[in-house]
Amino acid sequence: MTVKLRPGESQESLLKRFRKEVVKGRILSTYRKKRWYVSKSEQRRLAKQRAARKARRKMLRRMAKRQSR
Repeated sequence: MTVKLRPGESQESLLKRFRKEVVKGRILSTYRKKRWYVSKSEQRRLAKQRAARKARRKMLRRMAKRQSR
């Protein structure tokens, strides 16, 4: 990833733009995930947990929306 210094731009704003690009590109989160080996079965188990959590949240939001009517 490269971020070039714009004419008249300070080092602080350049660094700020670089940090935004890193966050936008999900570089740090990807790096943190890859620090340790996670087996395929563990990845599937975690994905299943995430999907269940997401479905539960969606259902609770729907229920709350219906009750507020």
